[in-house]
Amino acid sequence: MNRKVKQSPQRGRIARPATHRALRALSASAVLCMASGAIYAQDAAPQVEDTVVVKGKALSGEDKAKLKLKEVSGATNFINSDDAERRSVRTAQDILAYQPGVFAQAASGGGDGIKISIRGSAINRGGGNSFRTGTYFLFDGLPVSGPGGTPYELFEPLGLEYTEVLRGANAFDYGANTLGGAINYVTKTGRTADPFAVHVEGGSFGYHKVQISGGKVIGPLDYYFSITEASRDGFQAQSRSSSNGIAANIGYQINPDVQTRFYLRYRETKNQSPGNLTRAQIDADPRQANALAIAQNALRDQPGSTWLANKTTIRLDGSSQLDLGLVYHNYPIDSRPSNAVATNATLQDWGFEDVSASAQYSRSDTWGGKVSNTKIGFVVTKHLDAYRDSYVHRSSPGYPAGSLVHKVEYGGSDLVIHASNDLELASSLWLTTGLSAINTKRDTIVTYPVTNQPYSTSRWDFAPRVGLRYNFTPDLQVFGNIGRSVEPPNSWAFLTTPPSFGTLYGATGPLASFAVRGYDLRNQKATTAEVGTRGTLNGGQWSVALYRSELKNELQTVETFPGSGVTLESNASPTVHQGLEAGADLPLWEASGQKLSLRQAYTYSDFHYKNDARFGSNQLPGIPPHYYQAELLYVHPSGFYAGVNAQVASKTKVDYANTFAVKGYTVFDASAGYVHPTNGWKVFLDLRNLGDKRYAASVSPTVNAKGVDTASSVPGDGFGAVAGISYAFK
Repeated sequence: MNRKVKQSPQRGRIARPATHRALRALSASAVLCMASGAIYAQDAAPQVEDTVVVKGKALSGEDKAKLKLKEVSGATNFINSDDAERRSVRTAQDILAYQPGVFAQAASGGGDGIKISIRGSAINRGGGNSFRTGTYFLFDGLPVSGPGGTPYELFEPLGLEYTEVLRGANAFDYGANTLGGAINYVTKTGRTADPFAVHVEGGSFGYHKVQISGGKVIGPLDYYFSITEASRDGFQAQSRSSSNGIAANIGYQINPDVQTRFYLRYRETKNQSPGNLTRAQIDADPRQANALAIAQNALRDQPGSTWLANKTTIRLDGSSQLDLGLVYHNYPIDSRPSNAVATNATLQDWGFEDVSASAQYSRSDTWGGKVSNTKIGFVVTKHLDAYRDSYVHRSSPGYPAGSLVHKVEYGGSDLVIHASNDLELASSLWLTTGLSAINTKRDTIVTYPVTNQPYSTSRWDFAPRVGLRYNFTPDLQVFGNIGRSVEPPNSWAFLTTPPSFGTLYGATGPLASFAVRGYDLRNQKATTAEVGTRGTLNGGQWSVALYRSELKNELQTVETFPGSGVTLESNASPTVHQGLEAGADLPLWEASGQKLSLRQAYTYSDFHYKNDARFGSNQLPGIPPHYYQAELLYVHPSGFYAGVNAQVASKTKVDYANTFAVKGYTVFDASAGYVHPTNGWKVFLDLRNLGDKRYAASVSPTVNAKGVDTASSVPGDGFGAVAGISYAFK
């Protein structure tokens, strides 16, 4: 690494006391950092930045991120946002397309709440897709996930520089210990964004999205903002969705060795619920909504979620640095069936407020001529406030319309202390070792209509990791690793259905296999072994990974009875997750600046019980065993491009008894566009589901369908077109 010196250019709901304390603390931090920065600016000292130089060329932050991923002894994905934005980018599903090992599909009528699973993580969990679990989510290396899971509403896909996916235990250095690993969304900054840009797209099913964004560098300071607004009538009846929000950051080089950046994300979303359909209903008319959903006219409203953060990097000396992070996260949810009076449904208000802190010390040493890189750090996230209030609209004896009928409070924290070392054993051979100590706390109490005995648990677990990687050539690497993951239940999972633990988790009959160890949910633990290889060829890249995970106490959410919409969280008997993940993006032909390339991603998933008392070695439902995506793309040097792509999925089991499955499908899409080489103009036309295929995009499993076609599936969109245009002032 060379150090290049350059002269600076001359040119929701916040109503609780804990909230105000967190905001005041964050504001005080901001004032101190900005004050320090002002002193430095007056000194007019030179600005220093780390620059990696390869073959005489300085690499960007994106290039450095790619190199860091190649230093992981395991499977990773790097997603360039410019590539993803050749097509419509409506939800995170579009960002995560064509990624081996990643399943991302619509799960709520085409709204933001998509189903994301990596290596079978949270294969059937997530609180109705309101809380993503099984994968650790971050913005710019700082946590979004917490004891309550990961709410979906902040994940607006526009405004990103790139996205990292570190599958399984390979996300160790982020303090992630989930089965699926981590997804890190990296936001643009004033140093990477255009000064001002406008993006507009719209098309079928009443869809439109508008983005205004911009960034600038002003001496040691830079800033970036992205404001978005979108709405969609929806493919299905009663699936209208809308959103608006902002993502922004401001960075400051306090002195040559200290830089800090503040982040803000705020977003509001509204999503109607069309409910699940049967396979026969999808075949007959995939645009219809579930009858019960129609009767309730349910609306899930995120009235305003806020994510505030600071990240400060301190270079201690030429071989070590300290990264510090602080996050405040507030994410309320309102679930409001409009026809609650007619259906006797309850209205629910959820409120979550978290604070996170992180620190990581990194050091590079040389021992006997060999390089040793060490990282030591921690990540802690704690509920400041978490609750669920239920109200009734239909009057009944003792309960006037609108009265509170149930109130529960949640508490919890996650602490991960981690240390790792990357040691060069010999030329091109590296040994990776690591150990995490994990403390999880959960507590809950019903405070209305009566106060019950509070439940509380605190556990310590340990997660070791060891890996090897060897570079045969700069274009060919092999790797292998063994690691452990420890995943606690979400805080709300300890009281899925009020008011009694024992009644629910001591259930008999069809729920007996899910009544493991009474109500005391255990942490899910998995030991994963992985081998793989990756490399480059003719300017393209490829990767292959094989893995096997042995799980104990796998956390599962199951619909208690088909079509009931009532779910139960429980631990499973021992399970196995194993599979193959393969991806390639390789040129097929090049001439006179023209290029034809083929991008492919294939994921084979074998998830099953080992010897369950009821289900034997049945496959776990919810994910297709075979999932393949491919795109054939032609690019002309003038800026024109056109491509066709396909998505193929095998049939998917809908119940743990394996008595019924939805059909597999093949869907074809096409896209074309033009990117002006210098003027900043971009246009595209995106055609989805050319054959108007009727298929189930995702499944919400039930215990035992008894061979009956139950309402367990979300239909994929039919044929649709989206056109977009953007202009960036250079």
